[in-house]
Amino acid sequence: MNHFEIFSRLTGIENTPESVTAAWQAMKSAPDFIDSRNCGLLDAVQSGWYQSATDELFKGFPISADDRVLDVGCGAGGATLFCANRGAAVTFTDVVEEKIAALREKVAQTKARSSTGLVVDSTQLPLPDQCMSRIICMEVIEHVEDPAAFVAELARVGEPDALYLLAVPDATGERIQKAFAPDYYFQHPNHIHIFERADFAALVEAAGLEIVQRTTFGFYWTMWMFMYWVMARNAKIELDGASHDIVQPPYPPLLNTWAKLWHDLIKMPEAAPMKAALDELLPKSQVIIARKPSA
Repeated sequence: MNHFEIFSRLTGIENTPESVTAAWQAMKSAPDFIDSRNCGLLDAVQSGWYQSATDELFKGFPISADDRVLDVGCGAGGATLFCANRGAAVTFTDVVEEKIAALREKVAQTKARSSTGLVVDSTQLPLPDQCMSRIICMEVIEHVEDPAAFVAELARVGEPDALYLLAVPDATGERIQKAFAPDYYFQHPNHIHIFERADFAALVEAAGLEIVQRTTFGFYWTMWMFMYWVMARNAKIELDGASHDIVQPPYPPLLNTWAKLWHDLIKMPEAAPMKAALDELLPKSQVIIARKPSA
C-alpha cells in the first residue's frame, strides 16, 4: 500500500492521485500548517543535531574540510550533505540504488572535495583499513543480522582517533510499540533487534571503541509513530515494507495537528527543560559518540 492509498484510507478522501494531491495541497495551504518533517528538524536542532554555527553534525561531533567521512545506511542523505557542505570527502552507502543515485546528484552541488556512493549492505565494506576520520551510522544496526560483526567492520575502517556517531532506536519506545505496531515492524528488513542502553554501549565497546558521549532524543517522533500505528489499526490498514518510508507526505490531519502542537510548544524557551526530560523518558533514539583509540 503506497502513501496515497494510506492517506485516502485514513482521511476518507477518494483514492485517486488528483483527489489526494488536492486534499494535501489544501492542508498545506492552511496558514497554521506545520509539516511533520519541518517540526522534526527544529526538534533535532534543539537536541544538538545540525549545528551549522559550529560545524557539528551532532554536538560533540565536528566536521571539517579535512575529514574523510563515511555515512553507512545514508538514506535520504541529511548527514552526508551536512558534511559535504563543509568540504569534507564523503563516502555514503545504502542498499537502495535509487537513494544512492539521488544523493550523488545532490552531493555534486556541494563543495565536498570528493564523493563516493556505494550500493552495498555494509556488512563488508569495500574500503581499506583505517581510511576514515568520521564514521556515521544512524538507525541501521537494529536491521542487521550480526550487530557485533557489523560494528567491528565500522571499527576496522576508522583511523586512530576517528570519531563515530552511532544511533539506534531506544528500547523503551520499541517495547511499548510491540502492543500496537504491526508485526512487520519487528521483522526483517525492519527492526530485528532491540537494544537496551547498556547493551548498545557494550556492543560499541566490544568493537574496541571508547565511548565519549551518550544521549537520547526524539520524543516527538516516538509519539508521531505511536499515533500513526493507532490510526492505521483503526482504519484496518495492513502495512508492510520498510518502516522508514512511512515518514513521507501526505500525512493525515491528526499527525499535522501533533506537529503543529509540538512545534508551537518547543518554540517557547521555557519548554526546553520539558523537552529534555521527555527526550530522556521516551526517546526515539539513543546516540553514542565514540572514538577509536590511537594505540
